[in-house]
Amino acid sequence: MIQSYLPAAKDGDKRIILLNGKPIGAVNRIPTGKEFRGNMAVGGRVAETEISDRELFICDQVAPKLVQDGLYFVGIDVIGGYLTEVNVTSPTGIREIDRLNGVKLGEQVINWVDGKLA
Repeated sequence: MIQSYLPAAKDGDKRIILLNGKPIGAVNRIPTGKEFRGNMAVGGRVAETEISDRELFICDQVAPKLVQDGLYFVGIDVIGGYLTEVNVTSPTGIREIDRLNGVKLGEQVINWVDGKLA
């Protein structure tokens, strides 16, 4: 897979967690050192962030298809207002969002699954 480099990546790669099509939290992953990627696995640092109106629009656009396809727990990546990835297998970032924002997204996800199974 080839992806164009977006200059806004220097300011971070935002991971937005969606649960049942709704954004429940986000974290900005910022490149460090000589690495141009902000992924935590390659040393990117994390920072608290808000979900912008543009990013909410992106979420609203992709959510119906995700839910239709049974993809209820998803992480999307946004750079400079552009959707760059949809992560459907174990999206990372929940622990970082919890730590930075004093929330418990993991519990929220488990409670949603528990309610879905009941």
